[in-house]
Amino acid sequence: MAATTSSADPSPAGPQGQETAEEGKRRPVREEPERDAAGLGRRRAAAFLAPALLLVALFLVLPALWTLYLGATDYRLTGIPAIDPAFVGFDNLTKALGDDGFWRSLRLTLVFVLGSAVIGQAGLGFALAWWMRERTGRLRTILEVLVMLAWILPSSVVAFLWIAFLDRDGGTLNELLRTPGAAWLLDHPMLSIVVYNIWRGSAFSMMLYSAALGNVPSSHLETARLAGAGGLQQLRDVVLPRIRGHILTNLLLISLWTFNDFTPFLITAGGPDGATGTLPVHIYKTALGSGELGYGAAISFLMLLINLVVAVIYLRLLGQKNKSGTARRKARGGGQKEAA
Repeated sequence: MAATTSSADPSPAGPQGQETAEEGKRRPVREEPERDAAGLGRRRAAAFLAPALLLVALFLVLPALWTLYLGATDYRLTGIPAIDPAFVGFDNLTKALGDDGFWRSLRLTLVFVLGSAVIGQAGLGFALAWWMRERTGRLRTILEVLVMLAWILPSSVVAFLWIAFLDRDGGTLNELLRTPGAAWLLDHPMLSIVVYNIWRGSAFSMMLYSAALGNVPSSHLETARLAGAGGLQQLRDVVLPRIRGHILTNLLLISLWTFNDFTPFLITAGGPDGATGTLPVHIYKTALGSGELGYGAAISFLMLLINLVVAVIYLRLLGQKNKSGTARRKARGGGQKEAA
């Protein structure tokens, strides 16, 4: 009975069993969905990015395309071009590149950016962060509040305060220096807005550098100190190489912000005699003051190209820094393996 039962059972070694095994081998393996570094599927990651990309397209890409279109027309605020603007191609760009007013405003903008952002904000912000890195207590709190106050107040309020500070009759600065009647905004207009922008924007650099200095190991500074390195040597050999990426990021952001800053117009209105007529002020007066919207849009497009060039330069420098850091880490790791 047992023999009969065993003979009736199908043998897996038979032809049917072989066919089943071969079919199993030929059956396609189900692929796992591709996932990104965060563990999300690509569709889900795209769904998360869609709102941000929509906002970028709505508030950055579309205005840039609209500006490019206006810059290729003779659109004006009044007259026939306001109703039916004509396409002029590159005429507005050619006109801008041949305009002495454009080059003068560009030169003033570069002076404003270099003096107030690259040198002023970055330098003062780092000095404040370096001074406060090992200090606590009421003095540090008061200094942080004073520096942050200038940054968080609205631009119109800060501009009004600066006008009152530099006023010829009864201004705070003249009272402190005992120089009644000194017209700072007339005699030193560019210096006035440079100092204003340094005071206004140093808080961002201070906060960024404070965070960067907090990542510098104190043991490295202590080792350099024991080796006889002074404060400047520690800064040059230990601190600056470790925070170079933060420095480049800060310079990129404050340079672009200052390049596009319209706030000085609230203080000097571009005067006297165009002495503070930076590119944003020049565009404003061209587009709205003279009514040449098409020509103003063309200058805006040139300004956008300059911003892109500046951003690319900074990003390339930042990329070179990251590559050199990766190479040093690999070399250090290889040396440790050889020693082991």
